[in-house]
Amino acid sequence: MGELFSNGTFWAGLGAAFATLFACTGSAKGVGLASEAAAGVVAEDPSKFGKMIVLQLLPGTQGLYGFVVTFMIMLNTGILGGTTPDLNHGLVYFAASLPIAFGGLFSAIAQGRAAAAGISIVAKRPEESSKAIVSTTLVEFYALIAFIVSFLTVMSIPSLNI
Repeated sequence: MGELFSNGTFWAGLGAAFATLFACTGSAKGVGLASEAAAGVVAEDPSKFGKMIVLQLLPGTQGLYGFVVTFMIMLNTGILGGTTPDLNHGLVYFAASLPIAFGGLFSAIAQGRAAAAGISIVAKRPEESSKAIVSTTLVEFYALIAFIVSFLTVMSIPSLNI
């Protein structure tokens, strides 16, 4: 068991799993929150479906960001290509996954709540859908920061002298 924890590929793989697992969990929760809110509106007025779908989809981007980071880790660490990392590099890959893992988890849930609130606005005032979308995308900024930090860190790890 001790050999497993001293393996760089183990830590890089765990980081890859975290990036997708947590970001996708947040996206699933966020999209679910928005979809629950939209279902009632669309049941009453099916013509509002087009305005609802954008708000339902927005919390799903964090899962995609997590997947991209996972894919980049796997390409760099011998899992899908690249070179097998030593323990230090594996630990840095793990650490690099954490911003999008947890940033994605929490921002997607918050974005789902914002989208559900926006759906309430659109239910009563469909002409205000752009305001609801803008309000919901404000949360996206923090998901993007988490993604950029993870992505840039993953891309710089092969050149680190650690």
